[in-house]
Amino acid sequence: MKGERINPFEMAKRQIDTAAEYLDLDPGLLDKLKNTKRELIVHFPVKMDDGTVKMFTGYRVQHDVARGPAKGGIRYHPDVDLDEVRALAMWMTWKSAVVNIPFGGAKGGVQCNPKEMSLHEIEHLTRRFTWEISIMLGPEQDIPAPDVYTNPQVMAWIMDTYSILKGYSIPGVVTGKPIELDRGHSGLRQCGRRCCRTFPSIGGKSDCHELLCKWDLQ
Repeated sequence: MKGERINPFEMAKRQIDTAAEYLDLDPGLLDKLKNTKRELIVHFPVKMDDGTVKMFTGYRVQHDVARGPAKGGIRYHPDVDLDEVRALAMWMTWKSAVVNIPFGGAKGGVQCNPKEMSLHEIEHLTRRFTWEISIMLGPEQDIPAPDVYTNPQVMAWIMDTYSILKGYSIPGVVTGKPIELDRGHSGLRQCGRRCCRTFPSIGGKSDCHELLCKWDLQ
């Protein structure tokens, strides 16, 4: 029906069914892959700049951790919901497996509109959300990264809050941190390099450099 919103989790499960037809998967394994491993929904208060307290809803979902710690971004958007986060976590599992890196799939998000929030309010939201989902996080458990409307500054707040909870600095709890906290390995730079490797048709090395400069990724 026109205007009907597509359920991303149902779409992701249909994709698995299609792939399973070619892989001859055991029905039990297929059923496992179509479900997430852990889901956490949190409702938490944030004090806004005008002194009022507003409630927000956040999610962290781990789809599969058989290959290693869960890995996936955190997004801030008004339309974030559980099924979207479920689907994105599932797709992160496939992405890690396809390139053969030792991570599982996870995703997170908060229903909010960061365009209507001050930097101070976003920091408060980030720190409280981190506190609420900290039971799932850790370098050996679940490693967030930037996603829609989150950035290195948000990752720094997550790292700082998690480190305070643990009592010592834990830079490995997130990726995509500011380069000053990332021991010289910038997630943004890595993304830029992947763009050039993925899209060689844009031209030679000089064209790649020009594109990265344009995006402030080089």
